[in-house]
Amino acid sequence: MTVKPSWPGRVYEDFEVGDVYPHRLGRTITQADNIWFTLLTVNNNPIHFDAVYAAQTEFGRPLVDSTFTLALVTGLSVADLSQNAVNLGWSEVRLPHPVFDGDTLYAQSEVLEVRASRSRPHMGIVRVRTIGYNQAGVTVIEFQRTLLVYKRGHGPPVLRPEPGQ
Repeated sequence: MTVKPSWPGRVYEDFEVGDVYPHRLGRTITQADNIWFTLLTVNNNPIHFDAVYAAQTEFGRPLVDSTFTLALVTGLSVADLSQNAVNLGWSEVRLPHPVFDGDTLYAQSEVLEVRASRSRPHMGIVRVRTIGYNQAGVTVIEFQRTLLVYKRGHGPPVLRPEPGQ
């Protein structure tokens, strides 16, 4: 039997300006996701969890909490972008279309900037633009994200026990 390593994620040297990464996984949002996230973050806007209230709005039904949308689309990008990175922040977050439970979100990111870190020579800075879109291809969120990415050979080792020990 041949043991093959799992995807280790990109390192600083793997990023080039103009690269586009269509992130592989999509995720369907459930009513429970929205309600739990709303409760966890103490967001008491009834448009997220009160169907009677939401029915009286222009949307006609509960909206998914926008910070959940940001977290989910960020998460969809981790395997391609930030598995070997530290998040420095988001900017220019826009929400051009509402998200509802039952929507399936997908994402893709484009590399906008790559530069060496002045304060951490073993790392570099990568800025990306990510879009999240629904099952109909409609963009529901756009943002830029800045990452502090380890250079090849400088990330922390992944330590895991062998099975059966």
